[in-house]
Amino acid sequence: MTDHTPSLAKRFRGYLPVVIDVETGGFNHKTDALLEIAAVILDMDENGNLEPGQQIHHHVMPFEGANIEQAALDFTGIDPYHPFRGAVGEVEAIKDIFRAVRSAMKEEGCTRAILVGHNAFFDRDFVNAAVDRNGIKRNPFHPFSCFDTATIGGVAVGQTVLAKACRAAHISFSNAEAHSAIYDAVKTAEFFCWVINKWKALGGWPLSQADDGE
Repeated sequence: MTDHTPSLAKRFRGYLPVVIDVETGGFNHKTDALLEIAAVILDMDENGNLEPGQQIHHHVMPFEGANIEQAALDFTGIDPYHPFRGAVGEVEAIKDIFRAVRSAMKEEGCTRAILVGHNAFFDRDFVNAAVDRNGIKRNPFHPFSCFDTATIGGVAVGQTVLAKACRAAHISFSNAEAHSAIYDAVKTAEFFCWVINKWKALGGWPLSQADDGE
């Protein structure tokens, strides 16, 4: 008989879903500055529902020689060199998130983390570029697989813009607070959890014994 005891590790074939959002100095992950990074590690309750868990957020100092487009700063409202910004280096920011993710993986019995993001390839590429640029070891995330809430939103609620997808799911969203890494990460986490839990409530999970390949 299939074991349907709620388990985060079992839900995503051993992967721990972690929402990542970055704010940057442009669109090119190879040349443009990483300016903010936030992570929300997801939990599962005793009923098998996903919920946002631990949050980690860092303002990041631009790496030496980084390109920063003024249009990107106008869009996010970030002043990279503001004296009270409290920014840390890329290595400190990335390693702090990776430590928290590895700890959660161990606690949940997961073998690897998987990045969840809105247009997830963008966040994944900036994280991977910072990892490569600084020679950071033991990246807990899958190198190319990810969950994209833009795609998921299109399927679930007919919306690919995060604000519109959240509102369609009756999740509050403030345009004034958007484009902060931590705010966008939390809202992405709330929407992703809503979709996964909705699918479960509709009977799509757990799989029936006849459908789960066993």
